[in-house]
Parts: sequence; structure tokens; C-alpha cells
Amino acid sequence: MQPAIEVKHVSKRFGDVRALSGIDLEIRAGEFFALLGPNGAGKTTLISIIAGLTLADSGTVSVMGHNVITQYRQARQSLGVVPQELVFDPFFTVREILLIQSGYYGIKHNGDWVDEIIERLDLTSKANANMRALSGGMKRRVLVAQALVHKPPVIILDEPTAGVDVELRQSLWDFIRQLNQNGHTIVLTTHYLDEAETLCNRVAMLKEGKIVALDSTQNMIGKLPAGKSVRLRLLPDTLPAALHTLQLSHAGGMVELRIDTYAQVELILSALRSAHIEILEMHLQQPDLEDVFVNMMRNSGNKVT
Repeated sequence: MQPAIEVKHVSKRFGDVRALSGIDLEIRAGEFFALLGPNGAGKTTLISIIAGLTLADSGTVSVMGHNVITQYRQARQSLGVVPQELVFDPFFTVREILLIQSGYYGIKHNGDWVDEIIERLDLTSKANANMRALSGGMKRRVLVAQALVHKPPVIILDEPTAGVDVELRQSLWDFIRQLNQNGHTIVLTTHYLDEAETLCNRVAMLKEGKIVALDSTQNMIGKLPAGKSVRLRLLPDTLPAALHTLQLSHAGGMVELRIDTYAQVELILSALRSAHIEILEMHLQQPDLEDVFVNMMRNSGNKVT
């Protein structure tokens, strides 16, 4: 199947700063894909090159098989981008902005789809409000709506929920999930790693302009050297001899035990009951995408595939 986005050997410098260094990346059609990295890693530069807003020094990029330079009309028609910055025209209402955006793509009679987007993004009460009268969160909703007016098969969301309230985040992700289920390819950059872990099938991590990790979310988490554990506060604060081999730490009144499978939790509870030790507090600890991210950023490592 033709990839939604294909990046081959892409490099980019800004003066003495190397923003991207030989990026190779293929995002499959229909994926929900996360592009993660610290500030300055090259995420926005890569997105700008994919969108045709910045020229790469070397390499090629295509969107739905269309080269972003030589077939830029088809490539841009296939792509919707929600930028990180709040960029808006202060002289029009929300609905006018979306109809004008439709016109940029040569789409006539797009009112029904515009109305649906407005409703799904909870903009109905603001549809006839001037853009400059909207809050930051409302303006960000309009940016999402603008990226969707031409029903692009590929949608890039660059920090779409930055500064957005919890209710909007939930409604936005419900809508984006539905778009993905309908076949749209979604590419997400976010500093909310719980969002990426919950939503995305695969993750690429960038550091200093290079991809240092690329795999499914669960594979990444599974490869962490630190596994699952259970933390317990006990009365009395002692551990039966049968559990000593599982002990990782014992400090501040909490004992941490290593577990390889969840079935071991019942064995631990059984050993504590047999020793007449009461559990005052219990926490199950398991690695997540944030642990992977911190580990990868701390250790440059090699690309993981």
C-alpha cells in the first residue's frame, strides 16, 4: 500500500544549526502516528518540509505519493496541518474563515461539512463570532477546523491541545479518533505523552535532528530495562522471607517488589496473608511512554526499528 507520508534522506540547516540530519521515515496510510521530541529536536522543521512551507537542503518528501515540490498542488490537497502557533485572521467570523478556507482549495457548496466540523468541535455558539473575540482555546479549535475543511486524507496536528482545557481535549480526540477510524492518517506531535500513548499506533522520537527510536508504542515500552513492580506499605513494616528475592527497595515505609507478570501479585498477597502482614497501601508501577522518552533523550543510542 502507498505510504501516507514518505521522507527520504531529508536534511536541513539553518546557518550553523543542523535542524535535520538524514531523516528517513515512512508513515503508513491509516496510521495514528506520534512524532515526539524535546524542543529544538526538529519536529516543526520536518512538518514544515512535509507541508511545503520549508525547502529541505537534500532528500525528498511525498504525501500520498505526491512529491511536495514537483507535485505541490496534489500534495497540499492531500494534507491538512494544524500549526503550533495561533495564527488567525481577525476580520472574519468563524464560519466565514472556514468557507474562505474551502475556497482556497476550490471547494464550492461546502456549508454542510463546515457546519458538521463546527458542531463536532463545539464551536456552534461561536460560529458567528469574530475571530479576535475568541479565547485561545477557541482559536485553536478553529485552527483544527481549518485543517479539515477540504477533507484531507492526511492530517498533521502540531501540539493541538497546548493550552486547551480538559473538556476540549476530550471532544477533540473523540472527533480525531473518528476521522482515523474513517481512514484518515493522523500525525501528532505533543508534549502530553499520555495522549500519544493512548492514541498512537507507532511512535518516532527525534533528538538533535535525528530519529533515535521508531517502533510501536507497546514495543517501545516493552523494551525498557525497568519492568513492572508493586509498591506496598505494610504493617508491620517487614517482608516475609519468601518475598526477599523480589525486593527492589525498602525506604520511607514503602517496599517495592519486582513482578514479571500480573499473576505474581496474587502470590505476593498470599505470602503476606500467610505471614499475617496487613497491607496499608498498594501501588502497581508499570513503565509508560514517558519513561521511554526520558530514557531515549538521556541516552542518544541508535535508531530502534
